[in-house]
Parts: sequence; structure tokens; C-alpha cells
Amino acid sequence: MRAVITGGAGFIGSNFVRRILDGTLIGVSEIVIIDKLTYAGSLTNFSSQERQNFEFIKGDICDENLARRVIRKNDVIVNFAAESHVDRSIDSPNSFVNTNILGTQNLLEIARQNDNNTFIQISTDEVYGSIDSGLSFETDNLLPNSPYAASKASSELLARSYKNTFDMDIRITRCSNNYGPYQFPEKLIPVFITNLIDSIPIPIYGDGENIREWIHVDDHCRAINSVIFEGSSGDIFNIGSGVHKTNNQIAELILESFSLGPELIKFVPDRRGHDIRYALNSTRIANILGFKPLINFESGIMETITWYKEHENWWRPLKRN
Repeated sequence: MRAVITGGAGFIGSNFVRRILDGTLIGVSEIVIIDKLTYAGSLTNFSSQERQNFEFIKGDICDENLARRVIRKNDVIVNFAAESHVDRSIDSPNSFVNTNILGTQNLLEIARQNDNNTFIQISTDEVYGSIDSGLSFETDNLLPNSPYAASKASSELLARSYKNTFDMDIRITRCSNNYGPYQFPEKLIPVFITNLIDSIPIPIYGDGENIREWIHVDDHCRAINSVIFEGSSGDIFNIGSGVHKTNNQIAELILESFSLGPELIKFVPDRRGHDIRYALNSTRIANILGFKPLINFESGIMETITWYKEHENWWRPLKRN
């Protein structure tokens, strides 16, 4: 099977590619990556040996000619490509609309013209908006609260429309917060880790009681693989772990691993529209595809901390961006 992986040089996309290359995920025989190589995507996410095993095309998913040249009949298209940092979406929402909505529509249209493409739209739990209690189900209304979340919800609705209007094979995944190696050092966990490596205080928005559900990127990649090979057209799956932590709890865990205390926490003014709590009901993917996360959160965090300690040459240049 030939897979076109957009955003394949980013955090989740590159881990997905790497798991295919090392044999953890099976079924894909040919990989084509399209990535614009913005600040969050880099070929340094792959070794020189790994780069020999896929075709890489630098380009924008909004480029119609590029998409038409790359996408072929019977391809599986996995659309990781997205602007994804909420803070940046508040400062510059236009780029989120361009990439996340118009880029997705461009890919969908070229896929439609090719026939027989399977299209996997990678989305986020943020499309549900903040919930005070309970869990978000796939059938719940989408109530996004940030420009980023709204752009992802919009891209989902476009994908759904192509399924219903053109009978395309469209599948949508909504995952909780990811962590693991190669995550750009503007996100919460790598910010905490890399700051503490340099003995710099870690910033926490507001009172730090915002709750997120955390899943290791490798478990997320396993789930996506299951959706590709065992899912069906029209499927929408939540992908979560059941591990819910406040930002304060994440900070405490990472500080403890460095044998440091709360004196290195710096509370900063909260961002606009900051959602309080996300939590997914992931029983559908468990019941239908048999997927369950395998990586224990505490051990996964410890391995992630070790990875950043051992790969300063990777993250230091990126942290200047």
C-alpha cells in the first residue's frame, strides 16, 4: 500500500513514519511525505538512513498542482499537516484557516478526482470544547473555542461532506494531547523539560488547574494504523488514554524527576479562551478495533525526559524559533 503522509516531518507525523520504518506498524509498503517544513517540521526528525526509505516532497498542501502531482489512485492519504499551537492561532489565525481548512479541502478535492483513495483526517479533542465533567463522545456537538480548534472542526466537517456528497472513504480521528520524542519545544511538556535542563522556571498559565488527557505519540500512531487497516468509511474515533492530569500535576511530576521543587514554577497570565478540561470517551475504538493504549504514562514521561536530555542538539536550535 502507498501512503501519502502530509505533515510527515512534524511531531506526530514523523513518529508515525518512523514506526512504519522500524516495523512496529505494518501494511505500508511505500511512503511519500509532503511537508512545508515550517518551524514545527524538520527533516532532522529522521536519521539519514531513515530518509533513504521514503520519498520526501517539500510543499504546501494548499498547492493544487503539487497535490495533483503526488496523489494517485488507491493511495491512503493521512493528513497530519496542520498549524497546531493554540497560542499561535490567537496571534495569527489566518495561517490556521489557510492550512487547516483550505489545505484540507484541496487534498480532499484531488483525492476525489482520483477515486478509491482512503482519506484519514487527523483531528483533536479540542473540537469538542471545554467540558466541566463527564466525557466527550463522537456523537457530541463540536463546540471549538480557539481559532485552532475551530479550524480543525471545520476541516472535519469538510471531510464529512466529501464522504456524504461524493461517497469517499473518509475516516476521522480525534486524539487527546500527545507527548513523546521530537515534539516541538513550544508545547507544554517539552517546554517544562527543556527549561528545567537549563534551570529556567517553567511557565504555567493561570492557576494551573486546566485538565488534559495525555497519550504517548506511539500509542496514537498505533491507533491511526488500526483505523487505516481495520476501520471503515465514515468512521469517527476518539483516541484517548484515560489519563487526566492538571498542568500543575504535570509540572510536579517533571520537577520531581529533576529533584526540584515548586520554586521553579512561574505562574503567568492565562491565555484568552483557555479551555478548562478535555476528556474523551474512547470505548468506540476499543470495542470496534480493539485498540487500547499500551504505554504507562509515568514510564512514558520518564522516557521522554531522558530523550530530551540526550538530544539537546535537536531541540536547542528549535527553541530559538
